[in-house]
Amino acid sequence: MPPIQAPTIRLRQLGMELRKWREHAEVKLEEAAAHLECSTTRVSRIELAKAKPRIRDVRDLCELYEVPEHLRAQLIQLARDAQTPGWWTEYEDVLSAEFGSYMGMEHEAASLRAYEAQLVHGLLQTSAYARAVLHETSLGLAEDDEELQRRLALRLKRQQLLDRTTPPFRLGLVLDEAVIRRPVGGTAVMRDQLTHLLEAGERPNITLQVLPFAKGAHAALDGPFYLIGFPAPTHPDVVYVESQGGNAYLEKPDQVERHTRMFELLTSDALSREDTRAFLHRAIKELR
Repeated sequence: MPPIQAPTIRLRQLGMELRKWREHAEVKLEEAAAHLECSTTRVSRIELAKAKPRIRDVRDLCELYEVPEHLRAQLIQLARDAQTPGWWTEYEDVLSAEFGSYMGMEHEAASLRAYEAQLVHGLLQTSAYARAVLHETSLGLAEDDEELQRRLALRLKRQQLLDRTTPPFRLGLVLDEAVIRRPVGGTAVMRDQLTHLLEAGERPNITLQVLPFAKGAHAALDGPFYLIGFPAPTHPDVVYVESQGGNAYLEKPDQVERHTRMFELLTSDALSREDTRAFLHRAIKELR
């Protein structure tokens, strides 16, 4: 399995700064690559926070770009900080490199706005619900299999993010009604899951809404997406999209703006927080 390279805030900041100074110095990618004796692809990946640069590489690029001495130390420190592995790297044996990158962003996010069409978001799944999901999506892996248990442990540990206060984390979640109606794990498991959603919706840092079937067509018919926001205003939002063909990060301003508008339309079409609670109460009674 390839090493996980999480595009955290530090990596993104370092990449943006290196690109800014390269352009200021009017140095082409090919020149920077030749200076480091590497490919232009690697220099580009460093600037896009998709590869961790060596400390020596940052020092050499700062020299090539004639970055002021007092700023070089800051960039080198960013590179050092980016080498620190995240807690999720303990699960590299069951975690893909793609999702490891997402974990790095989620870990340092200040907010997450998400639309889910099929399943409860991982941050709000109960243990039993998550186990049922992992069992099915792993194509028959036994529920007591060690690999499945480690995947489950990872999913549940992620949820500690909801309790973080420094910096605080906010979750805005729109669930399609299909998520509520699909009895994942059976009636008892689903009833407990819906009860957990009710309780989660009471938390001040969580906004939970259900998008009912009655709304018909809506802005996100293409599927789920996640808008990741960061504490520093210098770090723009990122859109994360999952699919069977692979996962993608969308960072261009027009892409982020489009998905921001999509989420606004979804929250407008969805039930209010109060009506969502009433909807969940009814759904729980129906399961009983």
